[in-house]
Amino acid sequence: PDREGEAISWHLQNVLSLPDDEIRIEFNEISKKAVQNALTKPRKINRRLVDAQQARRVLDRIVGYKISPVISKKIKKGLSAGRVQSAALRMVVDREREIRAFKPEEYWTLHALFKAKKAFKALFYDVDGTKFKIPNKAALDKLLSQIEGKDYIVDEVKRSVQKVNPMPPFTTSTLQQDATTKFSLSAPQVMQIAQQLYEGFEIEGEGHVALVTYIRTDSVRIAEDAVWAAKRHIVDKFGAEFYPKFPNKFAVKEQAQDAHEAIRPISLEKDPESLKNKLSRNHYLIYKLIYDRFVASQMAPAQYDTLKVHLNAVGEKHNFGFKVQGRTLKFAGFTAAYQDFRNHVNEDEGEENALLPDLKEGDKLDLKELKYEQKFTKPPQRYTESSLIKAMEENGIGRPSTYASILSVIAKRAYTEKEGKNLKATELGETVCDTIVKYFPDIMDLKFTAKMEKELDEVEEGRKWQDLIGAFYPGFISEVKLAFHDGQAVKKEEVVSGVKCDKCGAMMVVKEGRFGKFLACPNYPNCKNILSMDSEVVGTCPLCGKDVLKKHSKAGKVFYGCSDYPKCKFASWDIPAPHLCPNCKSTMIVKKSKGKEKYVCTSCKYEEEK
Repeated sequence: PDREGEAISWHLQNVLSLPDDEIRIEFNEISKKAVQNALTKPRKINRRLVDAQQARRVLDRIVGYKISPVISKKIKKGLSAGRVQSAALRMVVDREREIRAFKPEEYWTLHALFKAKKAFKALFYDVDGTKFKIPNKAALDKLLSQIEGKDYIVDEVKRSVQKVNPMPPFTTSTLQQDATTKFSLSAPQVMQIAQQLYEGFEIEGEGHVALVTYIRTDSVRIAEDAVWAAKRHIVDKFGAEFYPKFPNKFAVKEQAQDAHEAIRPISLEKDPESLKNKLSRNHYLIYKLIYDRFVASQMAPAQYDTLKVHLNAVGEKHNFGFKVQGRTLKFAGFTAAYQDFRNHVNEDEGEENALLPDLKEGDKLDLKELKYEQKFTKPPQRYTESSLIKAMEENGIGRPSTYASILSVIAKRAYTEKEGKNLKATELGETVCDTIVKYFPDIMDLKFTAKMEKELDEVEEGRKWQDLIGAFYPGFISEVKLAFHDGQAVKKEEVVSGVKCDKCGAMMVVKEGRFGKFLACPNYPNCKNILSMDSEVVGTCPLCGKDVLKKHSKAGKVFYGCSDYPKCKFASWDIPAPHLCPNCKSTMIVKKSKGKEKYVCTSCKYEEEK
């Protein structure tokens, strides 16, 4: 039972004038067996759950109804705020400012490449056992002079077997994180597809069939009958060695409501491949993801043979340490059913998922060459929908049922925009965030928001919801009154664009009118030139040589089109190169790889430096 379902039952009881008897039933999946079983076990409505939902609804309405008029008055009409959406917006804004404030630091990496039956490379790591970072070219040159012509001796070899346990079955948040990462779907799209899989489809020859259990859950708990069904399936399909000695159980997080079990397929007999031609592509992909993740969650760990090697370039006064570690799959375990995205290689830490030669302590190695590379530390990455949902969950912001709608709201209000998969705070989003922080600091404090979530959960344990609202309201309403009495409007700084006024040559500035943003000449009223925001020049058209402009589709997505449209119909979702591919004459686009930009052909995959 969850709060929302309990509240709906309570409202129905009142509307239909039903007695306060055992009239509430609950089931986790839409199947004949589940519904019939629920009908045999009715119970009374849990008023504590109803009160918990009521407290949450009242609190959200108080905050939204009171703050929205404040920011509409101080910034512009039609803006909205909310207890949870505003906290999520702050996370995006704070990340954007971290990126802006970031100052990259130079460092260098040095690899030694060795000749052997299986050639390999090792990363320079330490001097006399103390980790040493190469800060600049001068330090690199000094290091190279010290190790020139030295012998390379294996100092330490460690072999071990690493066990990697499977991930738990999906909760609402982890499903959204995984699906948005793997399939380029938005969180609302994932939830819509998952909801349809829960409600079911008409499948030819089978009638109406629901495929997955309830999708709004924060629990990783699995029903006993599903655990044993998974065991039979795993043993039959993969073999007995792929099933662990005891069934896998996963710890439920402290803040989890645990009203429903994890998201899983209703029946493992409904194999995704058997339904591939009966479902849309996206429904098939999400169902297969849920199916495979659940099966994998009940399988044995994967096992890897790992080899960690430390070697020294032996100097007269110092030993210069290099390290390399390799990992090879020994037993597939759960990875036979599901590949997660945790298995990455960090080359800056000397990791290589490759076979290494059979090395022993004391071996002298044959150096082929030394390779070095200048690098710079990178700013924190912008949030994606996936990483923002994860961060919200980790900070106790929102609930499984609200993550997708929160992302949707802050995007629709133009507080955030997408650049590829990344979420970027807009100028309006930053202004709204700063205004709420100024007048309602508690609402924008992530720790305060998480504390409120915990206090709302306490209502389920018997705390009176009126007491909770009563403790919050007086201080909050005082802040509202102060904000209204402060007649100061929020003045936004002018943002200078990269576009020159074609009449007077001044750099145009971004303005906002009734119909959105536009570019205006700063020399107004002497120069009254204005341009559409679509006039931002980002490159050269590869077809006709005219400017390429940054534009926005009707759905708000950024694309790039020729300024000579409709004469030239060039358009691309990616920034184009100023020329066509020399091999096949197709469009080339700008791509980033390891922090560097390059031109990549969209057809033949030809690449060249930018």
